[in-house]
Amino acid sequence: MSNEKTSKKKKVTINEKVWLLISLCAALIVWYLLSLGKATGRSFPFADKVVPAVGTMIERGAFWKDIKSSLTCVAAGFGLGFVTALPIAFLMAWYQPVQKIIEPWINFIRNIPALAYAPLLVITFGVGQKPAIILIWICTFMTMSITIYQGIKNIDVTLIKAARVLGANDFDIFVKIICPATVPFIITAVRLGLGAALTTLLAAESTGAQAGIGMRIRSLSNSFESAPMLMYIILLGIIGLILVKIVDIIERKLTGWQETIS
Repeated sequence: MSNEKTSKKKKVTINEKVWLLISLCAALIVWYLLSLGKATGRSFPFADKVVPAVGTMIERGAFWKDIKSSLTCVAAGFGLGFVTALPIAFLMAWYQPVQKIIEPWINFIRNIPALAYAPLLVITFGVGQKPAIILIWICTFMTMSITIYQGIKNIDVTLIKAARVLGANDFDIFVKIICPATVPFIITAVRLGLGAALTTLLAAESTGAQAGIGMRIRSLSNSFESAPMLMYIILLGIIGLILVKIVDIIERKLTGWQETIS
């Protein structure tokens, strides 16, 4: 029996940190190869040129100012998008007249690229952070309201009917069935909303902004400074990863009861 046990192949598992290290090494190799290419070398300078660009932008007094401005715009725009999308999504799912009036316009506006109407917001609200925040708000609202609405509509109707048979009123159904069942969809909406906020940031800050990551990328592209420009692009990705990790932690806390595929 012992020989049979020892002869069985043991399943080799690789730690998550090891996978992360392998992924990082692969990315660095691809980056290095791009930096050597004749066509891509100028656009993708390697880390030895990109990392010192942080010091260059700090010396110019732009680095921390840009990060602060962009995070303020993302936080304010996303926050406004969330607090407005949540009630609108519930109203659309609960009351058909609201859904019939609002949903077509949400679908219409969310299919228009943000860069198309960004100049209109600058003309209306002037330069600075205000039009950027409003633009991010619009885009995150469109994304999150539809996601939450679709989640509510997909709740098992049998649960609601069973609750009504047992004498539950609308408030009880909302608090004890709708809200818990909607939490996973709200988390998904938050994740998509953050992605929309970051992808909209470039459009939001490229017209009229006086500081910010998006504005700086556009400014550096005009002066063909590829190293600091790539540094800002990587920085935007790092901020996105941090925000996703925060959402993952919140999701594990709120939806730990769900079964997941490993």
